[in-house]
Amino acid sequence: MRDSVTDSIDTPLAQLLRRAPVACPPEEKVAHALRRMRELAIGSMIVINPDRVPIGILTLRDVADRVVLETGALDAPIARVMTPRPVTMPLETTAYGAALAMIRHGVRHIVLVEDGRLAGVVSERDLFGLQSTGIRHLSAAIRGAEDLPAIEQFGRDIGALGRKMIAQGVAVGPLTAFIASLNDLLTQRIVELEFRTVTMRYCWILMGSEGRSEQTLLTDQDNGIIFAPPSGATVSEARESLLPLARRVNQALDRAGYKLCPGDIMAGNPLWCLSYEEWRGKFGNWIDSGSPEALLHGAIFFDLRPLHGDHTLALELRRWLLKHASGNPRFLHQMAENALKNRPPLGMLRDFSVGEDGCIDLKLNGATPFVDAARIFSLARGVDETNTERRLRATGPLLNMPAAEVEAGIAAFHHVQGHRLRRQAECLARGEAPSNRIDPYRLHDFDRPALKLAFEQAGRLQDRLALDYQL
Repeated sequence: MRDSVTDSIDTPLAQLLRRAPVACPPEEKVAHALRRMRELAIGSMIVINPDRVPIGILTLRDVADRVVLETGALDAPIARVMTPRPVTMPLETTAYGAALAMIRHGVRHIVLVEDGRLAGVVSERDLFGLQSTGIRHLSAAIRGAEDLPAIEQFGRDIGALGRKMIAQGVAVGPLTAFIASLNDLLTQRIVELEFRTVTMRYCWILMGSEGRSEQTLLTDQDNGIIFAPPSGATVSEARESLLPLARRVNQALDRAGYKLCPGDIMAGNPLWCLSYEEWRGKFGNWIDSGSPEALLHGAIFFDLRPLHGDHTLALELRRWLLKHASGNPRFLHQMAENALKNRPPLGMLRDFSVGEDGCIDLKLNGATPFVDAARIFSLARGVDETNTERRLRATGPLLNMPAAEVEAGIAAFHHVQGHRLRRQAECLARGEAPSNRIDPYRLHDFDRPALKLAFEQAGRLQDRLALDYQL
């Protein structure tokens, strides 16, 4: 049974609307509004002005907090007990954007607008299905946590919730997006607590699978800091003041279940706690040199996105990076050549090409071909996206790729990711370290050919990459 009505993190919210929005003017009496909510079996009433612009919302939680125990509240105008300035989003907002907003703002409803006017309402149940209570309570607890030990426990709770959602058949796209949203919230809260005294401009950035919002149950840290030294301080002095705080964040995340990066690509490493100018210098050197080190780092650092602090530092760096990379065809050619060395594990005589242990690596040989191709397509065309699905959707039309081919590539990527998640959950249930390796010949008769088809789709993306760069 599937727990989410969304098959894709890019599903427009307009597709989730179940009915026309119910609204009332600010002078309507609370009792009348509540009767309408009961008759229509809805959990919220939107308050609008004469131009149909949302100015407030009354939810069942508001009723419990402000109406039930307040004398005379039922006869008062709804404007007195509503929550003003509800969270609004455009009608074309994606399911992922709404889910992230709900988690970060701690709300259960998103009010949709078109040209500023009320167009609909989407509830947390529309997005999260039966898991809404667990996700809501966990996100609220993380936002309200005031000490690291409590937050670290929440990291383990996120993993447990993820395993429960896997067992209940939640679609892979929404599942990874929601896990990523909660991971973001937890990391952001730790950074907030540790960096609360920092006054200089800085931005905590995420890279790799974190930057792409594609974490699974087996993930380590890939993070860094961009900073602007305050007046009167040198770059080295600014860095030295940030590094102890960054290391404490890295250690707290490790205790929460997000393992330290084996390659030490973390904000607590002086190599990745850099000023804006230093980051530009590093990226410029990698792109212009095309060295093996540059190609290796490109697979991690080119997926950066801001998490906490002054986002403009990261966004400006990404804009510069896209412009510089798209203007260097030699480097893109080298990236494509490097990506094509990692072919999907398809055999000549049998369905799959397996290792000595009879297994295939679903991360390295399964998901990575999709991730690498999408990254190169987006860099080459200056598409400012980091998530693999969104990169494929954005670059598909620019590559003259038929819509059906784009959808097939996305579905195949999610199919591989689904196998990864289930394999990791199985390992954890047995008390073993999570693994990405599976024996494809132990899959049942439906899953085995479906996985082969997914790998063939990865091969088609690589064929397009090879054609683009004459490889």
